[in-house]
Order: sequence, then C-alpha cells, then structure tokens
Amino acid sequence: MENVKQVIDENKDYYDILKWAYSTYHADDIVYACSFGAEGIVLIDLISKVNKEAKIVFLDTGLHFKETYELIEKIKEKYPNLKIELKTPKISLNEQAELHGDELWKANPNLCCQLRKIEPLHEVLSGTKAWISGLRREQGPTRKNTEYLNKDEKFKNIKICPLIHWTWEDVWSYIKLNNLPYNELHDKNYPSIGCAPCTNQALQGDLRSGRWANSDKTECGLHLK
Repeated sequence: MENVKQVIDENKDYYDILKWAYSTYHADDIVYACSFGAEGIVLIDLISKVNKEAKIVFLDTGLHFKETYELIEKIKEKYPNLKIELKTPKISLNEQAELHGDELWKANPNLCCQLRKIEPLHEVLSGTKAWISGLRREQGPTRKNTEYLNKDEKFKNIKICPLIHWTWEDVWSYIKLNNLPYNELHDKNYPSIGCAPCTNQALQGDLRSGRWANSDKTECGLHLK
C-alpha cells in the first residue's frame, strides 16, 4: 500500500487515477461497484473512456426504484461494451421475510443491508485486488477523509475513489455538459438514491438526509470499517 501511495498523490486528478487503476490491475482484478446515482453516471462515462469493456456491478437488492432500473437499461444501451452485472443476494425477499419477518429494512436495517448489499459485494470482490467507488469528501463526515486509494479492511483489497475532490456542482456540470442520462428522481429532490423503502426526499442543504430518515443510520455499511 505504501508503494502505491507513492504513485498516487493529491496532485493527481480523477482521470489520472482511473488510467493508473486500469493500467495497474488486470480486467479480472478490478470492478466498479456502481449505485447508478449521479456520481455513478459520471464514473461510468469516465471509465468508458479508459476501458470500454470494464466490469461494473450493481447490487440489486430487489428493492430499488423503478426509475433506477430504467436508468440501468439506458446505460446498457449507451455503453454496449461495458460489462454491467446486476448482482442479487443469495436469498430472495420472500425467503428473507420467512427468516427474519416482513420489512426487515424497518425492523433491522443493518441486517437488511448486510444480507442484500454487503454479502453480495463480498462475493463480487472475492479474488479481486481493487474496486472503484464514487465516494466524495463533500458527502458527509464519514467520507471527509477518503483518499484516492484506501486500504479496505472489510473487503481485503484496495478501494479507489477518483472523485474525492468533486463537488455536487461538478458532478452535475459534467452530466449536463456531456448530456448523460440520469435517474429522474434527482429532479424530484432525491440527491442520494438507494432502496425505495429507505430513501426519501432530502432536506435542503443535506444531500444524504433522505437516506434512512428518522433514524441514526447514515451508511449501508459498504464503506464502514
């Protein structure tokens, strides 16, 4: 990790990071875990310029908005060479309800995220050396210290975050400038979009306030140690 940090420093930009990532890691060793939010669309477009056949994985919990699934289809059409996979959990929603009760996301949201997001990503990243994430420092206190390269103890590899210095305005400037498709819910005050039962419209000035509203949960757990 120390040798890697000598190559990647704060003076590099997002494009440098992506070029370095895809020249350093073999195609089977690196994956972009994409939520298909605004940052995700930016990264997909950037990645397509570096590696047209990059592997992209969406954690399909079975609980996402219809607008999210519609966007994924648009992205598949726009970037036909990208290898976009929808990764589903080992257990269905019905099986989850039988084991843990109906609407586990209400009774125990951490367990729901564990079963439907964290465990599937463990499977995806098993045997890989690196994964890419759209984390930005501006997103909140749990992300303010994110580096371009992060040793990921949870998934036992390196997490690469090319957009750490981007602002929300930067993200949307890029989307508009390049006429990229995006989730229609963004136009309805949903800046951060996750599973439908756990995502509300956001409060003014707080991009992630609509996630797990009225609870102390702020992260699904993918980016927590």
